[in-house]
Amino acid sequence: MLSPTGESLLNRLADGRFHSGERLAHDLGVSRSAVWKQIRALQDLGLEIQAVSGRGYRLAQPFERLDEAAILGALDPGLPRPRLEIHACLPSTNSYLMSAPLEEGQARVCLAETQTAGRGRLGRRWVSPFGCNIYLSLAWRFTDAALTAGLSLAVGVAVVRALDGLGFSGLALKWPNDVLWRGRKLAGVLIEAVGEYQGECKVVVGLGLNLWLPPRVAGAIDQPWVDAYTILGRMPPRNRTVASLLNRLLPLLGDYENGGLTPWLGDWRRWNCILGRAVTVWQGRERFEATAVDVTEEGLLRLVDRQGRERLLAAGDVRLRLREDGDGTVG
Repeated sequence: MLSPTGESLLNRLADGRFHSGERLAHDLGVSRSAVWKQIRALQDLGLEIQAVSGRGYRLAQPFERLDEAAILGALDPGLPRPRLEIHACLPSTNSYLMSAPLEEGQARVCLAETQTAGRGRLGRRWVSPFGCNIYLSLAWRFTDAALTAGLSLAVGVAVVRALDGLGFSGLALKWPNDVLWRGRKLAGVLIEAVGEYQGECKVVVGLGLNLWLPPRVAGAIDQPWVDAYTILGRMPPRNRTVASLLNRLLPLLGDYENGGLTPWLGDWRRWNCILGRAVTVWQGRERFEATAVDVTEEGLLRLVDRQGRERLLAAGDVRLRLREDGDGTVG
C-alpha cells in the first residue's frame, strides 16, 4: 500500500489543483525522481493523475478520504451507532466481515479505500480503484436465515431511496441486485450469510457504488457501467454518501425480521426495469427465454417461458439479461 511519502503526496494533491514537482519535492523532503516514483505508485492504485509540463501534477478528481467522525456525525440522531471500520486496503470488505466477530444487537460496518479482490455476484470481479468509489459492507445478525428471503430486493430499494435524496434521478432496479441508470450499472449488491449457533445467521450486505471511474481502470469492466459523476456532473461527497446509505440500510436491517420484503415491494415494482420485459436466463447448463411477470413476497422472480410455463427463480447461480428487440441485451 502507500508509503508515508505516498500518503503525504496524496494529501497535497487531494484538492485537485496543480502542484509543481519542484514544490512537492521540497515539501516532502525528497528528490524530483522520488516524487515521480510516488506518482506512479498512486496511479497503480487506480488514481488518475495528470502531468502537465510547466504546471506539475494534479488529481483528475479531488480526493475525499473516508472519515469515521464525518460519517458517524452525519447519521440520523435516532439510529444506534454501528461499529465502523475504515481500511486503506482489503481483499474484500464482504470477506472481512464474514470472518469477523459480531456483537449481539450491533451492526458492524466495513469500508475500504480500495479492494484487491472485490467481488460481485457469481464471482465477478468488482473493479475497485483507490479513493474513487464506495466499497461498503454491513453485517447484521438474524435469528433465522429463512427470515432474510428477498433481502437483496429491499436493499436495492433502500439504496435508490438514499441516492434519490442526494439528487440522483432516473435510477432503476434490476432483479435481483443491480441499480441501473439508463441500462448501465451504477451499483451492485452482494449478500452473503453464514449460519451460527441455535439457528441464528450472520448476514453481510455488500454494496459497490461507482462515484467516479477513471478511464484507465474502467476498461477492465465487462458490462455497461455508469458512475455518479456522469449522472450528476460532479463527484458527490463520499462521506455524506456513505452516511445517507447507512441512514437507509441500518433501519432496514433492524426491521426486516418483522415485516420482511412486503413493505418494500411497492417501491421495488415502481423502480424495477424488468417486469413485463423479455429476458434470457442462464440457470446451470440450461438457457431459456421468458417474460418477467412479477416478484413474490419471498423475492422470487416469476416468469412465463415461451411454452407458456410459469417458472420461479431464486437469485442463486442464475444469470439474467434483459432483451432488446429480440436479440440485443442490456443490463
